[in-house]
Amino acid sequence: MPPALLLTAGLGTRLRPLSSVRAKPAVPVAGEPLVRRVLRWLSVNGVTDAVLNLHHLPDTVCAAVGEGADLGVRVRYSWENPVLGSAGGPRRALPLLGADRFLVVNGDTLTDLPLAPLVDRHAASGALVTLAVTPNLEPARYGGVLVDGEGIVTGFVGRGSRARSWHFIGVQVAEARAFADLPADQPAESIGAWYPALIARRPGSIRAVAADASFRDIGTPADYLATSLALAGPAADEAIRSGSPLAGARAAVAPSARVLRSILWDDVTVGGRARLTACIVADGVRVPDGARWERKAVVPADRCPAGPGDERAGDLLLTPIDE
Repeated sequence: MPPALLLTAGLGTRLRPLSSVRAKPAVPVAGEPLVRRVLRWLSVNGVTDAVLNLHHLPDTVCAAVGEGADLGVRVRYSWENPVLGSAGGPRRALPLLGADRFLVVNGDTLTDLPLAPLVDRHAASGALVTLAVTPNLEPARYGGVLVDGEGIVTGFVGRGSRARSWHFIGVQVAEARAFADLPADQPAESIGAWYPALIARRPGSIRAVAADASFRDIGTPADYLATSLALAGPAADEAIRSGSPLAGARAAVAPSARVLRSILWDDVTVGGRARLTACIVADGVRVPDGARWERKAVVPADRCPAGPGDERAGDLLLTPIDE
């Protein structure tokens, strides 16, 4: 199995304010950092070497992964400053990957896609890049991939397009030469710019494979909450106490407090008589006695500037979790 580049350098702006405390790939999903779940899936599929690109809050990603030994994957890091994007990142990582062919995996999605068939289809086609796709059932929310009857990608459309399209699930196989012509250390996006340019120069060089696989997005706080609750199973419907898959290390909930369908990160304290419903509480927050919060993302106020709709509660910033 070829090595994998895991895209973990992004700013995570859609996950605000939580991404002001941890990089998106480091957020805990039902008790385990997202990036570790992705690496375990790669390992199960036979990947033994992975490169993670880093920029935003890199220490939170490194602390979650280390060298990857306990996950069965040798992990190395490609540092970016500035952040180089979904095409510039792979270009910079080429020397570390050291392979003519590699996987590129988004660091903010979960899937159970089997990788061997995707790699085999890519190798047989002679394409520069092969994208794993599923039918785009939510075109108002997701942009799409335009694919002809032979599996050749002909273009891309933005959210809201009425064109029949496919949804890219964040997993692709690429040849190193697909990125070799990019200037080193220059920011560039793949689907947003570089891949359309490749299609124009070399029609047929980008292909798509329809995948029978699940897909879970961790893009927004609402996505993150829904995915964590789904993966927590029956525990999601129980009042949270220490030891729950939705409670982080050293999280403490007062006996008189009640926390339902929420996520507590590390070192969170929930005060007496507090009531939290469908909330996400970031590292180190102390929820005051008697708080009554529903569908709020809570971070220390000094970690994130207030935005429209935010509230202050002492030294905490509360952001609504939109449906």
